[in-house]
Amino acid sequence: MALSHGSESPATISEAPTTPTLDTEAPHSATEALATNTEAPAINTAAPLTDTEASATDAGARQTRFSRMIDPKLQELLNKPRSELTEYEIAQVEQHEFAVGPLSLLYTAVRSHTQVLISMRNNRKLLARVKAFDRHCNMILENVKEMWTETPRLSNGKKGRPVNKDRFISKMFLRGDSVILVLLS
Repeated sequence: MALSHGSESPATISEAPTTPTLDTEAPHSATEALATNTEAPAINTAAPLTDTEASATDAGARQTRFSRMIDPKLQELLNKPRSELTEYEIAQVEQHEFAVGPLSLLYTAVRSHTQVLISMRNNRKLLARVKAFDRHCNMILENVKEMWTETPRLSNGKKGRPVNKDRFISKMFLRGDSVILVLLS
């Protein structure tokens, strides 16, 4: 998984107005300045954060919270460039990323043998058990129920009533680039 942990500079945000920040530098935004101020807040005349700024701030806060929970040795590995890691260290980093990153949902599904609902690019849905997966979301699936809707054409050329269809597939390899969404059932 090509997640870069060393290049981002996480912003630290206080959870409550009375909690001091961990950063010693000046706040990055008006929202942070208000959050770190322990006195009565002044009237905020700054423009509100854009969606991009707000999501970057949220992501930085999440990464900071995760950084505090990670073993220092693992944190050191996450900050190193992949080219400097040994095979064993890369395996440790990937194990951690599978356990806490976005692919943790698939990791959980494999370990607990629960079904997942997969929405695909061709507007079909798969309800299946994940046997294995990789960082590209390629998956080996078992007991797959593929579901889709067809709209037949009538003899006069107009669209008919939509019909739900499905089929059963015992084992399947699903290429990851066709996956849009994975839900744990």
